[in-house]
Amino acid sequence: MSALTLATWNVNSLRQRLDGLARLVEEKGPDVLCLQETKVRDEEFPAEEIKAMGFTHQVIIGQKSYNGVAVLSRRPFKAVGERRAWWGKDDCRHASVELDGGLEIHNFYAPSGGPTPDPEKNEKFAHKLGFYDEMAQWAADRKNDDRPMILVGDLNIAPWENDVWNHKKLLRSVGHTPTETERFQQLLASGALTDVGRRFVPEDKPLYSWWGYRFAQSFEKDYGWRLDHVLANAAGNAAIAGYEVFRDTRTWEKPSDHVPVIVKVA
Repeated sequence: MSALTLATWNVNSLRQRLDGLARLVEEKGPDVLCLQETKVRDEEFPAEEIKAMGFTHQVIIGQKSYNGVAVLSRRPFKAVGERRAWWGKDDCRHASVELDGGLEIHNFYAPSGGPTPDPEKNEKFAHKLGFYDEMAQWAADRKNDDRPMILVGDLNIAPWENDVWNHKKLLRSVGHTPTETERFQQLLASGALTDVGRRFVPEDKPLYSWWGYRFAQSFEKDYGWRLDHVLANAAGNAAIAGYEVFRDTRTWEKPSDHVPVIVKVA
């Protein structure tokens, strides 16, 4: 498996973020891009503009206005994973590829869960929990696979205390409730997966990848959450030699509320 740079980014509408994507490519030189919330139908995906950036190999799973994922690569795919409807909803939340050399990459956009952390009152929260339960079973089924696998994306849970700007204040907020953080930990345990971010940045240090739009000074005051993740099985983790949260993009013109997370694969 040859060395490469892999970036994951919730772009929050790809067509609005094309200039930012081009700048990311110029500054960081990723070989593989995993995008979430592309918010564009496949037939309207800016494939040619992205090919011009060097990403001639593309897997696009999109829909109008919501969700959508894409895996874009300078390197050819050995295989493209089967499209799967998670929790009975074909809502464009997962794409996977295997690169020449054997690295398997899974790109996920997990449900956000809506405003209320009660599955009986809020169907969106029930969807999120059910989605995570299916992910945990999927990971368990893959647990003994010795091929290198890296799972990336906006997983919409900040699992540890220092993954949010105020742990005690946010314990009842969707994305950081005990119910959700337990689901995240179950996913890790089920698949024997490593939380790569916390491998490189200790759990007692703040680590964020999202600053909301609703409060204009959220980034300035560093009111952040870590919602964007890189997880890896043993073989994948052993190959990861570097990790970066590229915060600068939050200051660019027309920024996404998320920033890219980048790993170096040796």
